[in-house]
Amino acid sequence: MPVPIDSIIERLGGPDAAARLTGVGTEAVRKWRQARAIPPRHWPAVIAATGLTLADLQTHELVSAPMVDASPVPAGATAALVLADGSVIWGRGFGAHTGAENPVGEVCFNTGMTGYQETLTDPSYAGQIITFTFPHIGNVGTNAEDIEATTIAARGLVVKQDITEPSNWRSAQKLEAWLKAQGTTGIAGVDTRALTIRIRDGGAPTGVVAFPADRRFDLPALRAKAAAWPGLEGMDLAKEVTCRQTYTWDETRWAWPAGSGRQAEPKFSVVAVDYGAKRNILRSLASVGCQVTVVPATATAEDILRHKPDGVFLSNGPGDPAATAAYAVPTIRALLETGVPLFGICLGHQLLALALGARTFKLIRGHRGANQPVKDLTTGKVEITSQNHGFAVDADTLPATAKVTHVSLFDGSNEGLTCTDRPAFSVQYHPEASPGPSDSGHLFERFVGLMEGVDEPAMRAGQPHC
Repeated sequence: MPVPIDSIIERLGGPDAAARLTGVGTEAVRKWRQARAIPPRHWPAVIAATGLTLADLQTHELVSAPMVDASPVPAGATAALVLADGSVIWGRGFGAHTGAENPVGEVCFNTGMTGYQETLTDPSYAGQIITFTFPHIGNVGTNAEDIEATTIAARGLVVKQDITEPSNWRSAQKLEAWLKAQGTTGIAGVDTRALTIRIRDGGAPTGVVAFPADRRFDLPALRAKAAAWPGLEGMDLAKEVTCRQTYTWDETRWAWPAGSGRQAEPKFSVVAVDYGAKRNILRSLASVGCQVTVVPATATAEDILRHKPDGVFLSNGPGDPAATAAYAVPTIRALLETGVPLFGICLGHQLLALALGARTFKLIRGHRGANQPVKDLTTGKVEITSQNHGFAVDADTLPATAKVTHVSLFDGSNEGLTCTDRPAFSVQYHPEASPGPSDSGHLFERFVGLMEGVDEPAMRAGQPHC
């Protein structure tokens, strides 16, 4: 009789230990549990690590038997979220109807109370279906200013209540109309608390959103599609969301009452490498005196240095940093050798760490929301930060020339680093998102300080840090 998958993982010491002992990623271990099976290619490593026999493993099916749903579509249900383990969560669809290509992705949750439009257009959410834990989604409508990219990056959204009517003076279009125009699908009427707890305890599952116009659901096909999706580990999504050609940016941060302005007298030239850059990061750079030139993710060091930058910014972005590293790390290493100041955020932080020789790993549930406490080890103070990432830097693998500067007070994971032998630093969170609201804004001034050649410890010692 085969040994249950959960028992095998427990015998290996838990998901992280199982991944380490068998030489696979934590995402693969999560997939074992989802499918209730271990693919044969992993059997030798499992046997070697546990002492189990082939007979303990070989009768496991590669894909669990589909759950038979003999009941009709529940009354009032027009959409479904189908998970890789076969679970079907019914609800009411909104936004764009799905066609033959139902969107599939990693189902995550976001704890922010505001900013759903910014969240949906954040390129870092590519490949993900977002569960919003705040119930009032739609209450501020949408507008052309609060977007982080031209198009929606997320593959779908899950909410508890029906979309709220807008009640905000800046609203130019209702959320559902905007979603339809963007071709994005949502599902309402879901117990988002239960789904969030499930993600919290078991990790982010793969899911498919279906909102067919004819209300016909091919559940076996939807389950098969969810189970077959490989997951974000090993997936390079930066190439999907990056700009296709170089452009310049001079728009500054939005401020009452005039809105966004223009940087007319820049003091520094900065090249931003676009792995999925948020517009508000570019606005923040412009606001501290930077003329910003944005280049594609695949730009080489030669491409970047051709612009004669005073500093280089490494942007946020989606997917597995180890996959994007194939072309990003050689560029970053070449830039480090020149001594040009570097500043990285989110994926840019992870890529800088990989360029320094460190490793990254996938978090079980990730950090997503506008209420994440981070401790600055330099000052001993705490910042309330906005975050969106499913991978993290393994701080134990950083070289001696890289110092950990920030840690998460949720799980102790790495949130920032600085190089002690060159002008380069990075953070895992998003200082431009203003969750504190201004706890982390000083990081852009810190980047300016590096370009000015100001001694970093002296500069930070005088920083009026909130």
